[in-house]
Amino acid sequence: MPRSAPRHDRDAGGPADVLAAKAALREEVWSAMRAAHVARFPGAAGRIPNFTGAEAAAQRLRALPAWEAATTVKANPDSAQLPVRQRALEDGKTVYMAVPRLAEREPFFALDPDHLEQSPRKAATISGASRSARRVMLDEVAPVDLVVMGCVAVGEDGARLGKGGGFADLEYALATAAGLIGSHTVTVTTVHEIQVKPAGAIPLTGHDVPVDFVVTPDRVIDARAGSSRWKRAAAGVDWDDLTDEKIAAIPLLRALRTARA
Repeated sequence: MPRSAPRHDRDAGGPADVLAAKAALREEVWSAMRAAHVARFPGAAGRIPNFTGAEAAAQRLRALPAWEAATTVKANPDSAQLPVRQRALEDGKTVYMAVPRLAEREPFFALDPDHLEQSPRKAATISGASRSARRVMLDEVAPVDLVVMGCVAVGEDGARLGKGGGFADLEYALATAAGLIGSHTVTVTTVHEIQVKPAGAIPLTGHDVPVDFVVTPDRVIDARAGSSRWKRAAAGVDWDDLTDEKIAAIPLLRALRTARA
């Protein structure tokens, strides 16, 4: 039986000291969520945590003008943002959801709210998308109005900390390079209050993408002013931050590297 591709959940690039600081902060947040009993099954550690109040946060996001204006949404596939994907479909928005770890030749699910074989909630899950969505290449994705990103932690200045694989930042860079994300595109996340950190608390690397809005069950933080202190992801992929193993595990990256050769 052939071996499955490695997960590469822990090989995002960057200086060793910054990566170590990020890893310590993740452990701190996961432990705090576990202690406060706000992490839903199967727990917080090693994940974008599914949190108590995710539905309320999604509903609060729904009231933002940027949400109302968006017709296309690119969203992470994690359980914490399932209520966001569900509400996007209910509101008639096209949803592009990355195939986990970009591990397929066609790395995105395209969910058309007018052509679902299941309810929006079921279609917005990974298993449901496998039945209700088309799998598409990057060049089949329409320009994106709103990007929803999952977080382990997020700063009040918009600094985002993922689970360590660099996939969200990579997806953003790929979409930006393809002209699908531009200056009009708004980035958001939904999190529990425990996941929110003061401005400056989250260490950054060059490829990190900030969010414009942080939405919790209780409030909305407009982070656009704070996020101006560093650039968004470059218009292309930072190949120096990618290991050969990661490139080999992601068909889209393999194809792009071949095209560059």
